[in-house]
Amino acid sequence: MFERYAIFYTPPAGMLAEFGALWLGWDSATGKPVAQPDVAGLDVSAITATPRKYGLHGTLKAPFRLAGSLEALQDTAATFAGAQSPVPLHQMTLRHDHGFVALRPMGDVTALTAFAADIVRAFDPHRAPLSEADIARRRKSPLSPRQDRQMLDWGYPFIFDDFHFHLTLSGRLNAQAGAEVITALDPLLTPLVPDPMRIEAITLMGEDGAGMFHQLHHYALTG
Repeated sequence: MFERYAIFYTPPAGMLAEFGALWLGWDSATGKPVAQPDVAGLDVSAITATPRKYGLHGTLKAPFRLAGSLEALQDTAATFAGAQSPVPLHQMTLRHDHGFVALRPMGDVTALTAFAADIVRAFDPHRAPLSEADIARRRKSPLSPRQDRQMLDWGYPFIFDDFHFHLTLSGRLNAQAGAEVITALDPLLTPLVPDPMRIEAITLMGEDGAGMFHQLHHYALTG
C-alpha cells in the first residue's frame, strides 16, 4: 500500500520519458533514481530537487490519501479511460511561468481543461478528506478565495478555471535563473517533444513512504 495516490499524465516510453528521468534524477516508471546529466553552468540537482520525487509528469488529479479500496480506484480509472478519447496538447513549449520552468501547451486548451475537470470529479470519491495539517500547509501559499474553497471541497486549489497543465522541470527560480535553464534545456529537450502532442493514457501513481512517486498502471484512452 502506498501513502498517497494520484492521476498523472506521464509521457509514453521513448526519448522524452528517458530524458525527463535523466533531468529530474528519478524514473517513476522503474521506481529508481537516475544519474543526472552534467550541463555547463547549471546545478541540475539543486534545480530539480523539488519536482524530482514526482518524475516527469503533468498533474490531472493531485495526490490524495485513499478513502476505500485500491481496487475501487483502479476500477474507476479503467472505466473512465475506456470512455475517453485522446486529448490534444498541441505544441508544447518551454516557459518560465508561475516561478518555475515547465513544458506548457500552446494554443487552445479547452478540451484539455474540460478533461482535467472531469478527472477531478470522477476520482474525488476515492479521496480521503484533507487533514488540518494538509490545509495549513496549503494555506502557507497565497490562495484566492476561490482556490481556498476548491482546496477544501476538492483537495487541491488549482483546478477548473485555475488549472494550467504543465510538465514540471524545475523548482522555484527567479526570472534570470529560469531564462538560463531554458537556454540550456531548449536544444536538449525540444527535439524530443512530439509536435503535436496528445494525452493517450492516464497513469495511476503511488507515493511510497520516502515520498517518491511510482507509475502503477497506464490506462489507455479508448473511448
